[in-house]
Amino acid sequence: MICMATNPSNPPHDDLPPGTPPLAADAPDISTAAAMIRDKVARLYDDEPDAGQAAAEVAQMPQRSKHQQFMYELGASGKDLAAIQTAWHNYYQSLPAAEKHQVWQEFYASQSLLTGGSDSQRLAQHKQQAAQGHRARKLREARSTGEIQAAIRRSVTGGGKLKTKQHLQSLLFGLGMGFIVLFIFLFGFFNEVFIAPFIQPSRVTAATPLIVSSDSVAPTDKPEVIIPKINVEIPANYDQTSTNESAIENGLETGAVHYPTTVLPGQTGNTAFFGHSSNNIFNKGRYKFAFVLLHTLVPGDTFYLTYGGKVYVYKVISRDIVDPGNVGVLGPVAGQTATATLITCDPPGTSLRRLVVVGQQITPDPAANAKPADSIVSPGAPNALPGNGPTLWGRFISTTIGKVITVSVLVLMFLIVFRSLNFGLIKLVS
Repeated sequence: MICMATNPSNPPHDDLPPGTPPLAADAPDISTAAAMIRDKVARLYDDEPDAGQAAAEVAQMPQRSKHQQFMYELGASGKDLAAIQTAWHNYYQSLPAAEKHQVWQEFYASQSLLTGGSDSQRLAQHKQQAAQGHRARKLREARSTGEIQAAIRRSVTGGGKLKTKQHLQSLLFGLGMGFIVLFIFLFGFFNEVFIAPFIQPSRVTAATPLIVSSDSVAPTDKPEVIIPKINVEIPANYDQTSTNESAIENGLETGAVHYPTTVLPGQTGNTAFFGHSSNNIFNKGRYKFAFVLLHTLVPGDTFYLTYGGKVYVYKVISRDIVDPGNVGVLGPVAGQTATATLITCDPPGTSLRRLVVVGQQITPDPAANAKPADSIVSPGAPNALPGNGPTLWGRFISTTIGKVITVSVLVLMFLIVFRSLNFGLIKLVS
């Protein structure tokens, strides 16, 4: 027989708590068995005796161990129960396993003196109480979680069930958000229509006196269109040589555009100028609202053209709204020697029709005007009068990414509104 004290594979059992039965020498794995026993004992004594109950029992004992003396002094310290429990817990956790076992033995002994019964019965009772306490804690935790969830539901749903008023509020909220998104979407692409009625570049009275002299406007080499009644003084672009609509639209970014098939100021015939009434604020150019108030001109009002160091004065003789295909307004005006025509889109911000304002030259005397050269007046006539051109929306929707984004936004809006309506109606019916 091999002695366990000299067998290195079988460590001594001095470290086991008192009361642990010795292991057989012929156990297949003594180290594993010892570790399992130590673990069970540690778990068994992981809890600690209740501090309040232990303090009350220790106070009745005439002779005390060091653990009982610590508890006695702690109970007599005048601290509250929470502080006593904390101090006792820290003390108990610092003890080795053997002394924890001793603490429990002393606790059972004091219980035996007070209540009677065997240690094994009290140990079983303690384990049962500990298990019941553990289950109670779990139930309290679960109940607390459920109560929290229920409280959140009551808070969110107004007591667990939404009222008719709250369903209506949800429905109105969904519709309101849909309308806000729609408004932002439409304003971004069609703001020229929304803004045009509010553009007021002039506060000058409509009773502007007839000006028959150019003395009030200084001659300049800078070509301009000047309309005192609506406070307009913008550059005139004579560089356009193409009747292509996109070329005219690009020229409108720099001011009013002289149409290349018409005569120049100071020549016999009709000189025509196009200008924006209202264009998208996100488009380029400083003159997006140049002719927005052109419709306020009436026969008898005057406007000026500066060109070639001279000032030409015109008196309004007619104002008409025509279709874009009426290109005859670009030609000479019957019964007039020299005229100037101002053209813009109508209503402002759209390209549906054209507003045409015609003025006859009154200064200098049109009888002295030169005849236009054949190279200036093109023989071919355009098919339509230029307009505002493609809007920001038109440019956006013409691209592939624009189409994809537009379809996605419309589908999303439809789903939001449909879901809000469906949810609200179902709740109202139920």
